[in-house]
Amino acid sequence: MADIGDIFKAQKRYKMDNENKGDTSRDGMVASAIAEASAAGNKMLESGGNAFDALIAVQLSLAVVEGMNTGIGAGGFILCYDNDKKETKVVNAHSRAPAGLTPECFISDGEPMPFDERTKSAVSIGVPGIMKGMEYLHENYATLPLEQLIDPAITLAKNELRVNSLWDRTIQLFKHRLKDTAREKFVPKGTPLREGDTITQLELAKTLEIIREDGFNAVYEGEIADAIVETVREHGGTLTREDLLDYQVKIDEPLWSSYKGYKIAFPAPPSGGGLGVAQQLKMFEALDISRYEPHSWEKYHLVSQVVQFVLADRQRYIGDPGFHDLPLEGLLDEDYIKERCGEISLEKNLGKVEPGNPWKYQKKSAGSVKNNHYTDNEGYETTHFTAVDRWGNIASCTSSIERIFGSGIMVPNYGFLLNNDLTDFEPEPGQVNEPDSNKCPTSSKCPTIMFHDDAPFFTLGSPGGPTIIASVAQTILNVIDYNMPLEDAIKEPRVYIEPELGREWEDGINEEAMQELETLGYEFTQSFRVESADTRLGDVQAIMIDQTDGHLLYGVADSPRPGDARGAE
Repeated sequence: MADIGDIFKAQKRYKMDNENKGDTSRDGMVASAIAEASAAGNKMLESGGNAFDALIAVQLSLAVVEGMNTGIGAGGFILCYDNDKKETKVVNAHSRAPAGLTPECFISDGEPMPFDERTKSAVSIGVPGIMKGMEYLHENYATLPLEQLIDPAITLAKNELRVNSLWDRTIQLFKHRLKDTAREKFVPKGTPLREGDTITQLELAKTLEIIREDGFNAVYEGEIADAIVETVREHGGTLTREDLLDYQVKIDEPLWSSYKGYKIAFPAPPSGGGLGVAQQLKMFEALDISRYEPHSWEKYHLVSQVVQFVLADRQRYIGDPGFHDLPLEGLLDEDYIKERCGEISLEKNLGKVEPGNPWKYQKKSAGSVKNNHYTDNEGYETTHFTAVDRWGNIASCTSSIERIFGSGIMVPNYGFLLNNDLTDFEPEPGQVNEPDSNKCPTSSKCPTIMFHDDAPFFTLGSPGGPTIIASVAQTILNVIDYNMPLEDAIKEPRVYIEPELGREWEDGINEEAMQELETLGYEFTQSFRVESADTRLGDVQAIMIDQTDGHLLYGVADSPRPGDARGAE
């Protein structure tokens, strides 16, 4: 394991440049999946704004340049570190079920609605929370006027935007998910937009101008809200004007955990992402994975099985804590971790993995809790972005409209897609993650901040639905245990195996390790999912704060999307 000084020394071994989408700075840093959005955030830092100003500008710009993954109709979690107060909070802006939703909403003729049908149903549209989250940031943390924060997004929407590789791949693979209004935008006159084409989004610019004039609350009352409600009604959904008016963000305490002496802050449930990463790291530590070489078959084998065990527990036990008791203490209990690790062996591949029983280690009785019995269907397409300023504040956000293109339903004349976040519910009633009125579905979003001696030094996150927990945990493993420079830690091939043996192995694992793993029964028939427009697991965005060098910032953007980590100048 690298100590903190070695971790910072490792960063200096790597030269950041435009080609590897990394940078260094002492004046602030922004990392996001789209270069234009990173530039918008950096503009705020260079204008005297703080990390929260930058984050708001990035989210608003992503609504224009990554509208298939996030936007005005999105939900998300924002992890905030206020350096003056030495305080970390979670802004829970996750989408919520409308008041009229019932546990039977996805049951048709006595059977669950097929998953693909649910993803394109207006019944799956949750009350979007991300604009309320941005409003909270602006009122409580930011320093610049909204007009200044939103102008880059309006400019991007009004001017010709060059279609990038992410747009191209996404449209080619998933244009079938688009309803009429969205199809007109992404497949104009029946011809899909391709890389190098240009697009102007005047209707979205109009929406942003309304927000600029009336504030973020314009999405929840006024003409934008009326248009959302009318669109949902026309497509058969349940969201009402009262649902929008009643939406409030929740300000949560982080889920705190640790790894080899470093404290870590995550969002707590209804996000299962933080719990999943925390549980993996505790198992990594108990198994002493760092004694094996980073490219060894032993390391890949153990990491793969840990992912399986953690996903099995997440799928069984996590839901909205406002509705159910959850065994959070039990899942992270030292004895439970030892019990789960005791089932893992270097000599064999366990095959399918079942959840454990953390309730044995929970101080509070399970009571009448009904556990989940389902396979993860969470959407893979999300986006993560983060900002650190010269004063040491950190804002880290994962936001999403759920599946690629969300519900496929775009609000006519306003230019943004509506989410289908409610597909994250288990369709069958009677389980922890069942649909219900005003309830949040389980998510894997996991903005993360790591601390050394109570001072933050590393923030990261990723999109990827349930694969988020693998991307974040394995990046941390590479930095802390293998002392990799941040660029290498993110580039390193990642592995992900579901409890039911669905596999995603990234290309780049060495041939010797692959052969050993094949002898254990692992199959490498498909290196990556078919339900993604990306070319690898996740899309990690990360910033490190060098505590030994005047808080020098190192930022890195992952490779799948046309992102950028840029330092303020």
